Amino acid sequence: MQIAGHNGIGKSSLLRILAGLAPAYTGTVTVEGSVGLLDERPALDPALPLGRALAFWQRMDGAPTEAVQRNLERLGLAALVDVPVRYLSTGQKKRAAFARLLAQEATVWLLDEPLNGLDSRAVELAETLTAEHCAAGGVAIVASHQSFRLTGLARLTLADFGA
Repeated sequence: MQIAGHNGIGKSSLLRILAGLAPAYTGTVTVEGSVGLLDERPALDPALPLGRALAFWQRMDGAPTEAVQRNLERLGLAALVDVPVRYLSTGQKKRAAFARLLAQEATVWLLDEPLNGLDSRAVELAETLTAEHCAAGGVAIVASHQSFRLTGLARLTLADFGA
Protein backbone atom coordinates (compact mmCIF):
# COMPACT_ATOMS: atom_id res chain seq x y z
CA MET A 1 0.00 0.00 0.00
CA GLN A 2 1.23 3.49 -0.78
CA ILE A 3 0.40 6.24 1.69
CA ALA A 4 0.15 9.58 -0.10
CA GLY A 5 -0.48 13.17 0.89
CA HIS A 6 1.17 16.55 1.15
CA ASN A 7 3.99 17.44 3.53
CA GLY A 8 2.95 17.40 7.15
CA ILE A 9 -0.28 15.43 6.65
CA GLY A 10 0.98 12.57 8.85
CA LYS A 11 2.45 9.90 6.57
CA SER A 12 5.60 9.44 8.65
CA SER A 13 3.62 9.69 11.87
CA LEU A 14 1.31 6.92 10.67
CA LEU A 15 4.28 4.66 9.94
CA ARG A 16 5.79 5.39 13.36
CA ILE A 17 2.45 4.50 14.98
CA LEU A 18 2.32 1.25 12.99
CA ALA A 19 5.90 0.50 14.08
CA GLY A 20 4.95 0.99 17.72
CA LEU A 21 7.26 3.99 18.09
CA ALA A 22 4.51 6.56 18.67
CA PRO A 23 1.10 6.28 20.31
CA ALA A 24 -2.11 6.56 18.32
CA TYR A 25 -4.11 9.65 19.24
CA THR A 26 -7.18 7.51 19.57
CA GLY A 27 -7.96 3.83 19.08
CA THR A 28 -5.53 0.96 18.91
CA VAL A 29 -3.22 -0.50 16.30
CA THR A 30 -2.54 -4.20 15.88
CA VAL A 31 0.10 -5.45 13.48
CA GLU A 32 0.47 -9.17 12.84
CA GLY A 33 4.04 -10.30 12.30
CA SER A 34 7.37 -8.64 12.84
CA VAL A 35 7.86 -5.06 11.68
CA GLY A 36 10.84 -3.42 10.00
CA LEU A 37 11.01 0.35 9.54
CA LEU A 38 13.14 2.10 6.94
CA ASP A 39 13.06 5.88 7.24
CA GLU A 40 15.32 8.93 6.90
CA ARG A 41 17.32 7.86 9.97
CA PRO A 42 19.23 4.70 9.03
CA ALA A 43 19.96 3.80 12.70
CA LEU A 44 23.60 3.09 11.88
CA ASP A 45 26.30 4.48 14.16
CA PRO A 46 28.04 7.16 12.04
CA ALA A 47 31.39 6.62 13.81
CA LEU A 48 31.55 2.92 12.99
CA PRO A 49 32.63 1.37 9.70
CA LEU A 50 29.60 0.13 7.79
CA GLY A 51 30.43 -3.53 8.41
CA ARG A 52 30.59 -3.06 12.18
CA ALA A 53 27.47 -0.87 12.23
CA LEU A 54 25.51 -3.59 10.40
CA ALA A 55 27.10 -6.33 12.55
CA PHE A 56 25.56 -4.68 15.63
CA TRP A 57 22.09 -5.06 14.10
CA GLN A 58 22.94 -8.52 12.82
CA ARG A 59 23.51 -9.61 16.42
CA MET A 60 20.34 -7.84 17.60
CA ASP A 61 18.21 -9.30 14.79
CA GLY A 62 19.80 -12.76 14.83
CA ALA A 63 20.52 -12.61 11.10
CA PRO A 64 22.87 -15.19 9.57
CA THR A 65 26.25 -13.81 8.49
CA GLU A 66 25.88 -15.31 5.00
CA ALA A 67 22.60 -13.47 4.45
CA VAL A 68 24.11 -10.15 5.54
CA GLN A 69 27.07 -10.62 3.18
CA ARG A 70 24.73 -11.57 0.32
CA ASN A 71 22.65 -8.43 0.98
CA LEU A 72 25.76 -6.22 1.00
CA GLU A 73 26.83 -7.63 -2.35
CA ARG A 74 23.38 -7.31 -3.89
CA LEU A 75 23.08 -3.71 -2.72
CA GLY A 76 26.55 -2.78 -4.01
CA LEU A 77 27.96 -2.15 -0.53
CA ALA A 78 30.44 -5.02 -0.06
CA ALA A 79 33.44 -2.80 -0.93
CA LEU A 80 32.35 -0.20 1.66
CA VAL A 81 32.35 -2.32 4.84
CA ASP A 82 35.46 -0.53 6.18
CA VAL A 83 34.18 2.98 5.44
CA PRO A 84 32.72 4.88 8.43
CA VAL A 85 28.98 5.38 7.98
CA ARG A 86 29.40 9.17 8.24
CA TYR A 87 31.37 9.15 4.96
CA LEU A 88 28.73 7.28 3.00
CA SER A 89 26.58 9.17 0.52
CA THR A 90 22.85 9.55 1.12
CA GLY A 91 22.13 6.78 -1.39
CA GLN A 92 24.72 4.46 0.18
CA LYS A 93 23.19 5.01 3.62
CA LYS A 94 19.74 4.28 2.22
CA ARG A 95 21.01 1.06 0.62
CA ALA A 96 22.67 0.15 3.95
CA ALA A 97 19.30 0.65 5.64
CA PHE A 98 17.80 -1.75 3.08
CA ALA A 99 20.57 -4.24 3.92
CA ARG A 100 19.55 -4.12 7.56
CA LEU A 101 15.85 -4.37 6.68
CA LEU A 102 16.49 -7.47 4.58
CA ALA A 103 18.48 -9.08 7.40
CA GLN A 104 15.63 -8.49 9.85
CA GLU A 105 13.35 -10.80 7.86
CA ALA A 106 10.37 -8.75 9.08
CA THR A 107 6.93 -9.66 7.79
CA VAL A 108 5.79 -6.04 7.52
CA TRP A 109 7.98 -3.41 5.88
CA LEU A 110 7.24 0.22 6.69
CA LEU A 111 9.07 2.29 4.08
CA ASP A 112 9.16 6.05 4.66
CA GLU A 113 10.44 7.86 1.55
CA PRO A 114 12.46 4.79 0.54
CA LEU A 115 13.60 6.26 -2.78
CA ASN A 116 15.05 9.54 -1.47
CA GLY A 117 18.71 9.88 -2.39
CA LEU A 118 18.77 6.86 -4.68
CA ASP A 119 19.95 6.94 -8.28
CA SER A 120 17.80 5.28 -10.96
CA ARG A 121 19.58 1.91 -10.65
CA ALA A 122 19.14 1.88 -6.86
CA VAL A 123 15.47 2.95 -7.22
CA GLU A 124 14.87 -0.05 -9.46
CA LEU A 125 16.64 -2.32 -6.96
CA ALA A 126 14.56 -0.96 -4.04
CA GLU A 127 11.37 -1.58 -5.99
CA THR A 128 12.55 -5.09 -6.92
CA LEU A 129 13.44 -5.94 -3.31
CA THR A 130 10.02 -4.75 -2.18
CA ALA A 131 8.26 -6.73 -4.92
CA GLU A 132 10.20 -9.86 -3.91
CA HIS A 133 9.26 -9.30 -0.25
CA CYS A 134 5.57 -9.02 -1.15
CA ALA A 135 5.71 -12.01 -3.53
CA ALA A 136 7.11 -14.08 -0.65
CA GLY A 137 4.06 -13.21 1.48
CA GLY A 138 5.34 -10.04 3.11
CA VAL A 139 3.53 -6.73 3.41
CA ALA A 140 4.92 -3.32 2.42
CA ILE A 141 3.46 0.04 3.38
CA VAL A 142 5.20 2.81 1.48
CA ALA A 143 4.95 6.52 2.32
CA SER A 144 6.44 8.43 -0.57
CA HIS A 145 6.10 11.54 -2.67
CA GLN A 146 7.81 9.69 -5.48
CA SER A 147 6.11 7.14 -7.69
CA PHE A 148 6.81 3.65 -6.39
CA ARG A 149 6.41 0.91 -9.00
CA LEU A 150 4.91 -2.21 -7.48
CA THR A 151 2.29 -4.37 -9.14
CA GLY A 152 -1.03 -4.23 -7.30
CA LEU A 153 0.01 -1.31 -5.11
CA ALA A 154 -3.10 0.22 -3.49
CA ARG A 155 -3.02 3.94 -2.72
CA LEU A 156 -4.33 5.63 0.43
CA THR A 157 -4.40 9.42 0.28
CA LEU A 158 -4.43 10.82 3.81
CA ALA A 159 -6.00 14.11 2.74
CA ASP A 160 -9.18 12.10 2.01
CA PHE A 161 -9.44 11.40 5.74
CA GLY A 162 -8.52 14.84 7.12
CA ALA A 163 -10.88 16.83 9.27
